[in-house]
Amino acid sequence: MPQHATLLGETHQSIDSQAVSAEVGQARMGRIGEPIYNAKLMTDTLCAGNYSHDPPRASAVMATDPNLLGPLLVGRSPQMLHLLSLIERIAPTDSSTLIMGATGTGKELVARSIHQQSARGHAPFVDINCAAIPDTLFEAELFGHQRGSFTGAHETRRGLFEEAAGGTLFLDEVDALSLSSQAKLLRVLQERCLRRVGGRENIPFNVRVISACSRDLQDSVAENTFRLDLFFRLRVIPIYVPSLHERGAEDIHLLLKHFLLKHAKQPALRPRRFSTECFNVLADYSWPGNVRELENTVQYALIIGTEEELTLQDLPPTMLNAVAAERALSDQVLDKCREEKLSLAEAERLYIVFILDSFGGNQVQAAATLGIDARTLRRKLKLYKTPSQPTIVLP
Repeated sequence: MPQHATLLGETHQSIDSQAVSAEVGQARMGRIGEPIYNAKLMTDTLCAGNYSHDPPRASAVMATDPNLLGPLLVGRSPQMLHLLSLIERIAPTDSSTLIMGATGTGKELVARSIHQQSARGHAPFVDINCAAIPDTLFEAELFGHQRGSFTGAHETRRGLFEEAAGGTLFLDEVDALSLSSQAKLLRVLQERCLRRVGGRENIPFNVRVISACSRDLQDSVAENTFRLDLFFRLRVIPIYVPSLHERGAEDIHLLLKHFLLKHAKQPALRPRRFSTECFNVLADYSWPGNVRELENTVQYALIIGTEEELTLQDLPPTMLNAVAAERALSDQVLDKCREEKLSLAEAERLYIVFILDSFGGNQVQAAATLGIDARTLRRKLKLYKTPSQPTIVLP
């Protein structure tokens, strides 16, 4: 039977979970625990100022993983509500899904949510970081190998497609695959059977494939670094995971409070809260590292801070410098528009270049913040003849 998540306001156990993430440099993750069927949308209660001790009241929507005793996806912004709704509709199908979004937005958690809400939720969820697989080991890692097929192959070994039998195979950073590996993957996906390295038998498999990338794969196709036929094979259903900046202050506040409660459970740490000034600064920050950067910031503040209330002095210095720079640049843009009485077109150009510069030239994040698609942004930049890493010259 589906398991029901508890309200976070009723017990802190439901928030004391470690986020499921790939260890740095580790390509192969294996399967995820026991059967999980329907990840639930639930109402959380995280009220600003009272989340450490008092019963909270404000509602938040999230998808939860009962086995991990915590939320996979936290948020109530329109972008997150749309994402959660899309996951619910996609999960029951077996269609290949391509998850797109900037680094740190939670693409793997989206993949796990799809898996857990599907009929395959009882079977393994196997994920692989494609960027961590040497091209020479790609076939052996994904398709397996026979004993004696190459030096060091002392026994027959199943590949990840077989390990994920009946479940989901998640290909993270799929755009990092070489053209040679892409051709091998395409063949297997088309034929729905594989052949181990050194083997002669075609082995059918029953696996749903979900892939993810941090850049627009259409750009890679245009640059001839990604196969068009594989692109369409993987992108039956595209999902975009919004950046943290795009999700807005409300989701930032919810995530801050969630991670405060989560990491306060660590040894030598205790539940604390951010000051109102600190919350406001964090809400205005652009978060180029997205949710991952936000969680790291909370951990830093809990470790460095000594008072019950965490202040600006408890935030990472690099972040404070970035916030100051963003504010100064924003003020300069507004001043320039007022002083020179720029036309609407000129003001738009200046603002677009400013946003792009604030994200270090990342067009995906800049487009999301501007509320336009990446193609529209590229057309405008071409019109402006703006380099990929712009620098705004202001007095």
